[in-house]
Amino acid sequence: MTKNSKLNNFFKWFYPGMRIKRWVFLSLLGIVLIILGVGGVATKRYTDLSPVVVYVYMANVLLGIILIILGFKNMLVSVVTLLMPYKEGHLVDIMYQKRFLEHGPKIVVIGGGTGLSVILHGIKEYTSNITAVVTVADDGGSSGRLRQQFDIVAPGDIRNCLVALANEETMMRELFQYRFKQDTEFSGHSFGNLFITAMTQVTGDFEKAVKESSKVLSIRGRVLPSTLEKVTLVAEHKDGRVTEGEAKIPQAGSPIKKIFIRPQAASGAPDAIKAIQEAELIILGPGSLYTSVIPNLLIKEIQEAVIGAQVSKIYVCNIMTQAGETDRFKASDHVRELVAQTHPKVLDACIVNVGKIPQAMLDKYFAENAVPVVADSKAIREFGYVVIEEDLVSVTDHVRHDADKLAKIVGNLLSLERRSGKKR
Repeated sequence: MTKNSKLNNFFKWFYPGMRIKRWVFLSLLGIVLIILGVGGVATKRYTDLSPVVVYVYMANVLLGIILIILGFKNMLVSVVTLLMPYKEGHLVDIMYQKRFLEHGPKIVVIGGGTGLSVILHGIKEYTSNITAVVTVADDGGSSGRLRQQFDIVAPGDIRNCLVALANEETMMRELFQYRFKQDTEFSGHSFGNLFITAMTQVTGDFEKAVKESSKVLSIRGRVLPSTLEKVTLVAEHKDGRVTEGEAKIPQAGSPIKKIFIRPQAASGAPDAIKAIQEAELIILGPGSLYTSVIPNLLIKEIQEAVIGAQVSKIYVCNIMTQAGETDRFKASDHVRELVAQTHPKVLDACIVNVGKIPQAMLDKYFAENAVPVVADSKAIREFGYVVIEEDLVSVTDHVRHDADKLAKIVGNLLSLERRSGKKR
């Protein structure tokens, strides 16, 4: 950059409408008042000055300090609100997010579906060092159609996690979860899925598209696919049938004996593996056991990274059973199947719900062949795992985990982790 260019850039700060000049001049006035005050005392002996004159000089210094503080504060606010217009008036929040949260603990959350977005919503208030490792085996609905048409990995669960970690979560949820209802080619598609698909076409790479989408949404943390390959989820049922496709598995009407992916040699995403290896805490779930949580761990490199991690690995058990997947499952059944389909060392502890669900919601879920998951903690302890019991019920239109309570449990676990020095 030439000397003239640097000079021109400097003078741009003083162009009309920049909202900088007034605060610069206010700060300069403050400096002048301090000089006059200090200079007035310095040019004469202090004992030669009358009390009134001394007070005037001191008032100049004090007023000068106040003007400098006001000038610099408002200059900073002008710059920040220009770069982040939706944050005007929340400078402390910006500083908190950028300085405090970015030095928070490194947490990796593995799973997919709505359950994963719930826990992300809670823990993002504790740290920005969050990595969501998300399944991309979804082949139903909007994700399935885009996956087939554009030959990309499924964007649906990625979208949910991006929304959960966005700073402006309410607006992003409304925008990214919006589904086109008109009878057009876009019918049934969510805007978020289309956005990620378009970003993939622009960047030429799905992983890069997710990273760029994260920047656009200004999210706290990262969202990473567990694999960059198009994988298909396959279930072998206890009646001998084999069902192919994540969306079809719960519809088969037969208990699942074994779940696996095709291709079985699918490699893990390098960034996801690295995040797991560097984590201070690993959380599995909540989410659909067979179609959201386990699929990530079926990728050999991801499973090996989790097993090898010398930190606590916590499984968050679902509150309700899921028709076609976990019918009549107790909490111990979830844990048993998780380790049977993967490896006993993928978890150290399990968080279970012991809260009660309103009868009206029980009736609603019963009509959908879903019931509360019984917290048979004793059976889980007999497997050799720690159990954390808590009332985690949050009821709106659905029964969900309480994000704030989950986040509090995670915070307590991290405190214990750091005190014990378990992290290598």
